[in-house]
Parts: sequence; structure tokens; C-alpha cells
Amino acid sequence: MPWSRITSAVVAIAVALTMILLGGWYFTLGFGVIVFLGQLEIFRLVQAKGILPATKTTLVVSQLILVTAHLAPSLADALLPLVGTFICFYLLFQPQVATIADVAASILGLFYGGYLPSFWIRLRDLGQAGKSNLPLGGYWPDWPLDWQHLPPGLNLTLLAFACIWAADIGAYTAGKVIGRTPLSNISPKKTVEGAVFGMVASTLVAMAGSHSLQWPLAPLSGIALGVMVGTSSLLGDLTESLMKRDAGVKDSGDLIPGHGGILDRTDSYVFTGALVFYFVTLLLPLLGN
Repeated sequence: MPWSRITSAVVAIAVALTMILLGGWYFTLGFGVIVFLGQLEIFRLVQAKGILPATKTTLVVSQLILVTAHLAPSLADALLPLVGTFICFYLLFQPQVATIADVAASILGLFYGGYLPSFWIRLRDLGQAGKSNLPLGGYWPDWPLDWQHLPPGLNLTLLAFACIWAADIGAYTAGKVIGRTPLSNISPKKTVEGAVFGMVASTLVAMAGSHSLQWPLAPLSGIALGVMVGTSSLLGDLTESLMKRDAGVKDSGDLIPGHGGILDRTDSYVFTGALVFYFVTLLLPLLGN
């Protein structure tokens, strides 16, 4: 593996962990930068197909959703149809008549690139208010870490990220070593063996997390989370591969040396945040009852 790829991965993980630990506005603003750069890559992909989305408008309203997800999470869902309507309204009054593809690509950028990632902010914010010990709603833990006394959102976000990392590492390693059966024509390098081992790795991490956090019905609840995260991270990867394949490019960008663009590194996280958020806020309480 090239040193540029290793160095970029180490820096990215360090930045991600720092953002997650701090939470508050530190996480929200840092995440906003990542979302902004990712959406730019999405719109470059669709523009390569001759489609003209409402790029600037979508970028602005997506940041509004992220800020709302931090300040008033319940309003973020109500904001989605409003800003979606505004984007369509904007496209209707352009000098050049918009096409179905223009509208669809704009809504894709909003939903896939802005709204779904906003659930990571909601997840990290769970229980943060009573634990903040830094300005701007931030938090810095005492060392050594005491998992039982960390903000719930910090534990959950770390666990979700760990499951995704385990799934990616497991799939990559198994695919390289024993991968023989192609998984999908969308991404020829992915194999069934890699997907299975990635799912197993994610599940093992989630089982350990469910036991450590004393979830109801552990480790069964951990198994459910691990399978869900493993599946959603794989589908996120394949979705981005589909967009790149359709646009005729190898990478979504060249921002990260050795890795490509922001989307190439964050595709596994797009669907996962919303699923984990609702898993822990809707399903786990039911299991506890």
C-alpha cells in the first residue's frame, strides 16, 4: 500500500476521532465541511452527464439542515420538504428550462448528500447537553476513558464508526486473500467472500459494543446492529460506485492522496447514520420494555 494512502488514512482517522470526541459545534461545523465537499463531488458527477442541478442552492439549504439538526433535531425532518420545494421552485424560474434530470439530481444531492448525513449530528448530540465541558457545547473526556460515563451519543457514534471500519477492513482483507466470487457488476473488485467477512467483522464489533454498553437482549441486539451496519455500509459503497460508473470516472475526486475524493472515503457512512440513529432511539427502547 502506498505511503501516501497510509498517511492520508491516518490523518483522516485522527481528524474524525477528534471531531467525534469534541461533539457540539465542533462536530457540526467539521461535518458541514465534509458534507459540502462531498456534495460538490456529487454535482460534478452529474454534471459530467450533462445534467444541470441547482448546485449553489442545494449546497446552502443542506448546510441549513445540518445546523437545524444540531439546534432543533425534530425540525430537520420538517425542513426537508420545505427546502426540496424551494429547490424545485428555483429550477422552474431559470432562463434555461430545467429537465427531469436536473430536478432529480438536485433532490439526490439534497437527500443523499445533505439530509441523510445530518443523522450523524443527531446521533452524536444524544446526551451531550448534560456532559459538555468545553465552549460551543464541546466535550473532552477524562483519561483513561470510562465508557459508562461518556455522553451516550459519543459511545454510539464511536461504535457505529468502529462497525463501519471493521466491515471495510474485513471486506478488503478477505476480498484480497480469498475473494473469488464477484458480488456485483457495479463494482467488479468486490466479492461475495469479502462482503460476508465484512458483515461478520461488523457484527463482532457490534456484539462487543452491545455488551459493553449493557444493551437489552445483548448480544442479539448487537448482532442486529452489526448486520444492519454491514449491509448499509456495503450498499452505500455500491451506490457511489454506481454513480461513478455512470459518470465514467474512477474516483469521485482527488482531494485525498491515495484515496480519491471525499465520497470515496465516506460512501459507507451515508445510509448508516440514519439507520443507527433510529435503531438506538426507536428499537432499543422497545427491546428494553
